[in-house]
Amino acid sequence: MFNLTYEFKLKPTQSQIATFEEWLEIHRRVYNYALAERKDWYQSRSCRVNACSLRSEYIISADAPRPTFASQCKSLTAARKENEYLKRVNAQSLQQTLRRLEKAFVSMWEQNHGFPRFKKPGRMRSFCFPQLGTNPLSNRYVKLPVIGAVKLHQSRSIPDSGVIKQARVVKRASGWYVMLTVQWDVSVPSPMPHGEAVGIDVGLKSFVATSNGLIVNRPKFFTDAERKLKLLQQRVERKHLGSNNWHKAQKKVAKLHEYVANCRKDWHRKLSHQICNDIGMLFVEDLNLVGLSRGMLGKHCLDAGFGQFFSILEQTCFKHGVYFQKVDSRKTSQICPSCHVETGKKELSERTHVCSDCGYTTDRDVAAAQVVLIRGLAAVGYTVKMLAEGKFAGIPMKQESSCL
Repeated sequence: MFNLTYEFKLKPTQSQIATFEEWLEIHRRVYNYALAERKDWYQSRSCRVNACSLRSEYIISADAPRPTFASQCKSLTAARKENEYLKRVNAQSLQQTLRRLEKAFVSMWEQNHGFPRFKKPGRMRSFCFPQLGTNPLSNRYVKLPVIGAVKLHQSRSIPDSGVIKQARVVKRASGWYVMLTVQWDVSVPSPMPHGEAVGIDVGLKSFVATSNGLIVNRPKFFTDAERKLKLLQQRVERKHLGSNNWHKAQKKVAKLHEYVANCRKDWHRKLSHQICNDIGMLFVEDLNLVGLSRGMLGKHCLDAGFGQFFSILEQTCFKHGVYFQKVDSRKTSQICPSCHVETGKKELSERTHVCSDCGYTTDRDVAAAQVVLIRGLAAVGYTVKMLAEGKFAGIPMKQESSCL
């Protein structure tokens, strides 16, 4: 199976907007109720047998099973028979909200994410329809269960061979959007190593440096918008909390954040297409992005959006048929790409790589990208002899050198 997601902007009527808002509130309450049920079960078993907790907690029977997605879906079905408030919303859509909570707990257990938190009013911004009827998209309208036909701006056509499997309605500062997941019953093979290879090094001084000498400076999207953001946030502070003017000022802040995020994503996409043209293999560093975001330069690392860029770059490589792989990022700036001698740590002010052993001189980031390229080629099975023969451009290697 092969899936693609298409995003279109909705043009709902005022009554449909009111329905969307009501559904988001119902989804938020269902999410918080299910989270409270799980949290109470965990807290009832958090104290020791011979000591009580200092905080008051529900007393739950010792043989009560742990709340799971299946058990909470069963409870939701029983609650919908008695609660008219829940009957207004599609049942499968509510089950997807419970599945969303289940994924949050799985991420906490497997990926060391934090404990799921309750959502205050306005924090629930999307709901999903896992099943749609036949031909849900026609004449610039999308047919949603219970809600009906909603007008949209279809900026691109969807191939007829695909089947629309699910729809997600998303609320943003600029309006309402729908994300349609289209599925094809085909098996698309992953690209194999071939053609010209390029290594990439990312940084804050130059956002991207490639092994063939391309250097792209980093645009400071958030830093350039900080002054305007500060003024808008000051206006929010002067408004009475919860008033209409407060909501209007909050919306302006959200629109600016969305504009900055859209500019960053658009630039990442254009740069990824520029890099992927006329190449066959692409290698990047496997960075610890969480550690970078918590460091001294965390704000600038988050502004650069390395994680989003790598994700977009991988998608672009798949579209262009380019082989994509991440390699070890340790000591890429401390090794000479020509003789493979470790030159030691460099200060951030040192922007030129000069090898004291072989005399190779180049830009510091370009040298790191060349080391990434050599490691990537070694990982896919290219031998030292093939590298030394000059088969790949941008690798300054000696005949007696060896792979890293």
